[in-house]
Amino acid sequence: MPGNNVRWNMIRFSTVLVYLFLFLPIVAVILLSFNPRQFGGFPIEGVSLRWYAELFHNGTIRRAAHTSLVLGAQTAVIASVLGVLASMALMRFRFRGRNFIGSMLIMPILVPEVVLGVALLLFLRWLSMPRSYPLLLMGHVLITLPFVILVVQARLAGMRTDYEEAARSLGANSIQAFFSITLPLMLPAVLAGMVFAFTISFDDITATLFWKSAGTETIPTEIFAMLRNSISPQINALGTLMIVLTVSLPLLAGVIARGFARGKTQKRVV
Repeated sequence: MPGNNVRWNMIRFSTVLVYLFLFLPIVAVILLSFNPRQFGGFPIEGVSLRWYAELFHNGTIRRAAHTSLVLGAQTAVIASVLGVLASMALMRFRFRGRNFIGSMLIMPILVPEVVLGVALLLFLRWLSMPRSYPLLLMGHVLITLPFVILVVQARLAGMRTDYEEAARSLGANSIQAFFSITLPLMLPAVLAGMVFAFTISFDDITATLFWKSAGTETIPTEIFAMLRNSISPQINALGTLMIVLTVSLPLLAGVIARGFARGKTQKRVV
């Protein structure tokens, strides 16, 4: 009917406008990062890697990048270990308060980061604990742990327990059955959770501003400081690198997960 076609065309047009509103600024940042002029603008006069070279020689940016990478890696490892243990406990055992504990572990997703950051900061000040790197790491684990738990739980929900029971019937204890059967089967989900945790930690700025100590800067907080002081073309180059990193990591995790699944399928066929 003509009326339905008009409504669908309006929905499509609105969807295109929303996507343009979301992604045009990102495209502009990427294009301006190759602009050789000090004060970037359109049209771009030539292509240059000048700001990438200056960014590489910027000692402050390199220290912030090192902090972000180390913090993200530590967050991913700790959140993955805790997430796997919590998921196994919630999915494989029945105990009093299980639903309440599961809800509390997922709660950081529902609480705004500003509220979470202020609450944890006030609580630690009440305990007379100053802001420090361990506090920053603990905060990042707190906000990334729910994502790991959700991913691993989804994998465990689709896994049959027959293999674990068969391993135990053949003499393996619970730890041996976990490392030889359960962990390899849910390894793609664990890797996906690690990527989620690293990406969220690497990009986080709201909670980091509350929890970081003086002199500790990550890439997002350094960009925020650069925007407050002056608008440097290096920000466009740094933003482009962050976009590439945060987009490529989930894609790489998907490729690795499919590789694991394909390898296991081939072993079953053999």
